[in-house]
Formats: sequence, C-alpha cells, structure tokens
Amino acid sequence: MITLVGSLKGGSGKSTVAFNLGVWLALADVACQLVDIDPQATLTDVIEVRQEEGFAPPLRVHDKTGLSREHLQGAGEVLIDAGTADMDSLRLALALCDRVVVPVQPSQADIWSAQRFIRLVDSVARETPPEVLGFINRGDTHHAVRETDEAAAALVALPGIRLIRPRLSQRTVFRRSFSEGLAVFELEPKGKAAREFLGLAALLYADELT
Repeated sequence: MITLVGSLKGGSGKSTVAFNLGVWLALADVACQLVDIDPQATLTDVIEVRQEEGFAPPLRVHDKTGLSREHLQGAGEVLIDAGTADMDSLRLALALCDRVVVPVQPSQADIWSAQRFIRLVDSVARETPPEVLGFINRGDTHHAVRETDEAAAALVALPGIRLIRPRLSQRTVFRRSFSEGLAVFELEPKGKAAREFLGLAALLYADELT
C-alpha cells in the first residue's frame, strides 16, 4: 500500500509521523520504502541522523526520483512525506497513492487548510480516488481545553475525509526523539506519547498485525 502523509500547512507534523511509522514498520519486519518529496527534506535529515548514530533498524529514504509506479512496485509498504513546495511532485504522488493521511492540528486555520487539501486531492484525475484519513495531531493535553474536541468535530463534518480516532498530543518527547533520530516509542517506550503513537500505527496498519 502506498500511503501519502500530507497537508497544505507547514509544521503540521508530517515528517514526524512518516518517520515514526517507518521505524515502526521496520521493527515489525515489514518491507517499507520511504520517499521524501518535500524540498525541505526533513524526513531525509532525520534518517541521516539515525544512520550517523547507528540506530537499528536502519532506514533508507528516496527523493522524488523514486516517485514512479515502476519504482514503487513490489516495495511492500510505501510512505511518502509530501510538502506543497513542489506541487508537481505532490500531484504525482496523489495520482499514485492508495490513501492520504492528514495530520490536523486543533485550530480553525488547520481545519480550513484540511478542507483545501481535500479539494486538491479531488482535483487529481484518477479512476479510483485515494482514501483520505484525518487525525488530530499536537492536541491539547489539558482536559479543560476544548479546542481539540472541537477540531475533531469539525473534521467529522468535512466531506471527503474520514476522522480516525487515535490522537497525538502536544508532547515535547515527539520533538526530542525526532531530533535524536529515534522514534518516540524508542526513546520513551512506556511514555504516553508512545502509547498514543502505537495506537495510531496499529489502526493504520491493522492488516499487518493479523
């Protein structure tokens, strides 16, 4: 399956999600190919850090030259980290992928951005459109703050996207582990962030667990 992790907003956590999923799949002995088509190359940077530190399992990442049906055939699982600075590559990735995973931060601006991104996905001509899944990323951790629940409700109401239940909260360990070239569940395997992420991964790749 080809999964594109994408959004129109910079800083939405796309690379962090793609990297953690890539490590999780590698640890599960699932063949996975990572493709970084974002000119910022954040996913490429973190994998280079991981390689330099010698963490196992090692990951490899391809740039946009690996974005072709021929190259991706037989790759098992594919994860594409997609930004909007290269719209041609993004459109090509949308034409190839089986599903789109959209991290959405809990703000009205991010809901509007998600709505525009759905329209972009719909604008790419193809026989079978990809499944579009949205989840709340960097959600509030304080129970009194209602913005996260409100954003989830707004996503449910958007046509063309399906809200999935797992949420990732705004936790420092996501940034810290990423900067060290580690997945969050490698740095703090018993932490809340690890539990949140493992719930997301298990839902997205339920077929790989059976």
